Amino acid sequence: MRAAKLFLVSTVVIDAMGIGLIMPVMPDLLREITGSDIGNAALWGGLLATAFALMQFLCAPALGALSDRFGRRPVLFGALGGMAVDYVVMGFAGTIWLLLLGRIVAGITAATQAVASAAMSDLSRPEEKAQNFGLIGAGFGIGFVIGPLLGGLLGEFGTRAPFFAAAALAALNLLIGYLALPETVTEERRRPVDVRRLDPLGAFRALRRIPGTSRALAVFFLLQMAFFVYPSIWSYYGVARFGWDPGLIGFSLGIFGITAAIMQGGLIRVFLRHLGERGTVIYGLTMNSLVFILLAFLQSGTLVLILVPLAGFAAVTSPAIQGLVARVVPDDEQGALQGLFSATGAMAAILSPPVMTTTFFWFTRGEDGFAGAPFLLSVGLLGIALALMLGPGGVGKPSRSLA
Repeated sequence: MRAAKLFLVSTVVIDAMGIGLIMPVMPDLLREITGSDIGNAALWGGLLATAFALMQFLCAPALGALSDRFGRRPVLFGALGGMAVDYVVMGFAGTIWLLLLGRIVAGITAATQAVASAAMSDLSRPEEKAQNFGLIGAGFGIGFVIGPLLGGLLGEFGTRAPFFAAAALAALNLLIGYLALPETVTEERRRPVDVRRLDPLGAFRALRRIPGTSRALAVFFLLQMAFFVYPSIWSYYGVARFGWDPGLIGFSLGIFGITAAIMQGGLIRVFLRHLGERGTVIYGLTMNSLVFILLAFLQSGTLVLILVPLAGFAAVTSPAIQGLVARVVPDDEQGALQGLFSATGAMAAILSPPVMTTTFFWFTRGEDGFAGAPFLLSVGLLGIALALMLGPGGVGKPSRSLA
């Protein structure tokens, strides 16, 4: 049983690593394939990121429903096998269109967190479910830290090396899962595929049934849109402004991930105890804005690296806004509420990359380009979020409704 749970966590780790592993080499790889400058490479990078996020958003409900019908093993193993093959194809891709197709397939095969969570639930006693779901969340965080660090190191061996490493990891995890994971869906638990359960937009329609969440979800969406400036343009920003190589890009992303994990996993309790949920959200939005302003204008790569942990200190914002809203939503609507947060975050992951990379493209044209422009756009988004928090009817004000 323990081996099966470790396999499920490792599956989520590899899913998250797939996002971060190739980030350090993307500027060089895209310039290599397209023969373009860093601005155009960023545009293509935004398209690839959006395609990946969109397929995750569309396919996660379908994979979960299929696993209820056919079992967790075939869905997870099929995804891991497809992931391994897909990374090999991307490793040999010589055209941007083949690389785009590869990221589309990668988004489909990486939408397995719902299946892994379902299998973890199958393997857990009722009193263990919450803590075991926490293991799934921790696995994602670990993967997002390891991915950029490993990708940066492997990037020293060429732009294709991280793809082949990801393929090997997926294949190894498939073998481990074949040996360690029993089928957790019994005949009594199997259920036919309900077409309504395949709809990824169903969570948004649930908004009408949960009063008092629209303004809070707007704040959350703006926060996520602004936050995705990091995965969207960080690699290109480092190359354009400081001439960073893949190793340094991966190192910087790893520092950020570690700091954010420490904040969300432990130190957030200190902020909540002294500031409360609403105060922590306001702190996080303000801190993020300050960091973005500094990143927009700093000209020293060393100072930016020193600043990276400070950016991680603002990672308390998302859990705080979720906790703030969860306090006022009935217990029997908590699942629907978390579905709304997940769907809102997914929409931000789809929309933010093209917005940020297009901004980067237009402001880096010519010799006097301004690579920090996307960070100022993020400051504007956070300013609107702060206005929603502090203005009339602001989120979490005791005398007002959240709506």
